[in-house]
Amino acid sequence: MNSNYQPLFQPFEFKNGIQLKNRVVMAPMTNFSSNDDGTVTKAETAYYSRRASGAGMVITACAYVTPSGKGFPGEFGSDTDEMIPSLRKLASAIKDNGAKAILQIFHGGRMVPAELVPNGDVVSASAVAAEQGHPSGDAPVPRALTIEEINRIIKDFGESARRAIEAGFDGVEIHGANTYLIQQFVSPHSNRREDEFGGSIEKRLAFPLAIVDEVKKTVDQYGTKEFLVGYRFSPEEPETPGITMEDTLALVDALTEKDLDYLHISLMQYWSTPRRGIDDTRSRLEIIQERVDGKVPLIGVGSIYTPDDAMKAMSTGVPLIALGRELIIDPDWVQKIAEGRENEIETKLDKNAQSRLVVPDPLWQAIIHTPGWFPVKD
Repeated sequence: MNSNYQPLFQPFEFKNGIQLKNRVVMAPMTNFSSNDDGTVTKAETAYYSRRASGAGMVITACAYVTPSGKGFPGEFGSDTDEMIPSLRKLASAIKDNGAKAILQIFHGGRMVPAELVPNGDVVSASAVAAEQGHPSGDAPVPRALTIEEINRIIKDFGESARRAIEAGFDGVEIHGANTYLIQQFVSPHSNRREDEFGGSIEKRLAFPLAIVDEVKKTVDQYGTKEFLVGYRFSPEEPETPGITMEDTLALVDALTEKDLDYLHISLMQYWSTPRRGIDDTRSRLEIIQERVDGKVPLIGVGSIYTPDDAMKAMSTGVPLIALGRELIIDPDWVQKIAEGRENEIETKLDKNAQSRLVVPDPLWQAIIHTPGWFPVKD
């Protein structure tokens, strides 16, 4: 192995004692490939098995905690106890190949397609439609959740954590990023409430922090000290009003006080810089890593394709590096570096290699028909 890449292969130990064999994490990516009833397919378990022998930890695609939160066709569920056997197959597919298995749990909020949720009832913090990014194109105006419904969803996140424990996962990641329900409560664009869940930044943080508390309480009751609880967040929004870096740092400050096992920043490029809300020209990753100040491990992600990309990202001080698209392009990325074959790493998708790469057909079709989503071989 090239000695320059040795830091990627240092074991990492979380404060609860769980140890990863290296610093590489498979990032959560939607794969559109589950059964209509929300159970996991053989194609999905094969896809994760193919990638779990390299990464130290695998974070699954998001699982909806309640039917009203199903955000994608072919998404698997964690919303009922009947899902536990299905989730167990997913956890085993990852763990049997040497990686720690983390179930990402989520609610899509106003970003769900109406046809995927019961009675087409799209809900959010407030009755404000998304300005961009909705899969339906013409975003519906959601119904504002009642206090009773908010408290039910908080409980649903806890119940999904319990099911993850019973299914044999090593942890859960609370999906507070990418414009979905938890982020919708943080955002002044989607949250116009004037009760205990909206208004000031402190009140807009009440929902995500209550979910963290509920999940941690559930883990204390049903899990062990080795069960991980992480939180993923997006640092800013383009909308006005929207989440600024100032808001993000308030969220980070609050999360670092919650005794979480890790924070996971969602970025398209790890070197991207702030839009507004802070007078700092450094990358968001560097700013947030400085703010965390070693209180909780931070996972960095965003357009990492080569080992040199990974080392540059690690130079910011983040201890763990997540790869998403690159582990679809080359499932043997980690092994090639370990064996000194980094010159053989593929960084552009071979459009004729679906079978070799073990990618489920719905995901493969989405990749092939979404120009610019993946770098593709000419």
